[in-house]
Amino acid sequence: MTTLLQIDNLNTWFELDSSSEESAYAHILKNIRFSVGLGETAALVGESGSGKTVTALSILRLLEQISSVRQTGSIELEGKDIFAMDSEQIRSLRGNTVAMIFQEPMTSLNPVYTIGNQLIEPLMLHRKMSKAEALEEATALLERTGIPRPDERLGTYPHQLSGGQRQRVMIAMAIACRPKLLLADEPTTALDVTVQAQILELLKDLQQEYNMAILLITHNLPMVKKIADNVYIMRSGEIVERGTVQQIFASPEHHYTQKLLHSIPSGSPPPKTTRSPFVSTSGLKCHFTLKGGRKSLFTRSMNTIKAVDNISLTIAEGSTCGIVGESGSGKTTLGLAILRLVRSTGAIELNGHRLDGLKNRELRPLRSQMQLVFQDPFSSLSPRLTVEDIIAEGLLVHAPHIDKRQRRKAVMDILQEVGLDADTALRYPHEFSGGQRQRIAIARAVILHPRFLVLDEPTSALDMTIQAQIIALLSDLQKKYNMTYLFISHDLLVVRAMADQIVVMRDGVIVEEGPAEKVFTAPQHEYTQSLFRATLG
Repeated sequence: MTTLLQIDNLNTWFELDSSSEESAYAHILKNIRFSVGLGETAALVGESGSGKTVTALSILRLLEQISSVRQTGSIELEGKDIFAMDSEQIRSLRGNTVAMIFQEPMTSLNPVYTIGNQLIEPLMLHRKMSKAEALEEATALLERTGIPRPDERLGTYPHQLSGGQRQRVMIAMAIACRPKLLLADEPTTALDVTVQAQILELLKDLQQEYNMAILLITHNLPMVKKIADNVYIMRSGEIVERGTVQQIFASPEHHYTQKLLHSIPSGSPPPKTTRSPFVSTSGLKCHFTLKGGRKSLFTRSMNTIKAVDNISLTIAEGSTCGIVGESGSGKTTLGLAILRLVRSTGAIELNGHRLDGLKNRELRPLRSQMQLVFQDPFSSLSPRLTVEDIIAEGLLVHAPHIDKRQRRKAVMDILQEVGLDADTALRYPHEFSGGQRQRIAIARAVILHPRFLVLDEPTSALDMTIQAQIIALLSDLQKKYNMTYLFISHDLLVVRAMADQIVVMRDGVIVEEGPAEKVFTAPQHEYTQSLFRATLG
């Protein structure tokens, strides 16, 4: 196999304090050494902060643009030293020979430009296409990555797409110029299991078609097992174990590798005694009207999106109802509708109280009983508030009678419960890892001791070991406070470990529901079977 990428003894230091006369540096990457051949898929696996993404950014020399960095060692692409290239050569390399799929599609896509504008730019710049040719190719790329009605989507903005759709746009942009090396940083984190399978199949097809090499950065070990040829396990900036995918999964030698593999979700929750209904909906509908293309000079066509369509659902007290389905199936909208955070019609009942028809002022006393943990903790936590202020905010609204000392004690107690130190209270969200931010988001919701908690993809962006910790934390909190969970996720292994009841949604309707064990062992609907095949094999 012809070697495309060769990294030897790569060391990276970040400057900690440039204001002092003697700058201090943190040693981030330590003697990194590996190679990737043409047509090969190599996987970098490890927890947040292990140095995976820093390694990938070093290949494109993107670190020097965002921080004070010092690097030694060598990175060679097709025998050419990356560190010896001038700025013009590096710009020519990026997006053309080497492309990258970034982990956060919402922050990577420009919010003020349409998807079409962002897709045609690399096609016109690197492949020298005319605008008409680039538009045709952009439509074909969106179609190939599984986005419905691609010609219509070219005119939309990133905020108008779901998380999964934005990730597919990022993949389309990355493969637009048919790169020789694709750096894929968590390329399927935000995607449903069926779309994950489609994207992996797409990447394999493109790899064979263009003999493309892929450097996969991920914490998704089941995906690594399916797609990778060689695996490199990273921890604290070092590669602690390397080998073929068969060697790593069959006989891991390093204790850290063994810990990662043992963290893959498995099993199911212990059976619970029959309890009375706590949350129920009847004929719940949530329809949105979107403006389409012009019907005439003065009027536009109107499209009705049936995000939630006639849903009737009952969740028992103290149990976990798992909602699964693809992006756009209505999972999150259902959760928001039950919490009365989006407009809907139909009956909603929480612990004997009818919520539908109540005005905001009448709903406020009930808000403390129902809380939401958002999918993206970073964007849902205010960057201007300390952790203590963020967590205490709900107490200021729902428990105004307690004084500052009592609020502070409540914050410290809940931080301890979710596994964070008391000294984190005075820090800001950007100072924490993804797993720590998710714990903060959970603490903010749980400090009010709610009876009902909607969890929207609470583990989707987390490493396997952190994911296992969050699952254990949520299980412990549920037992302690007898909370009822609506658990929204595309990760069926996590849902299986958490849920007592499964609801499968597609295009705004429930296609199958029942006890978790029954649905997982004998799914009846064809769509449910396809979901399970994509994840569970």
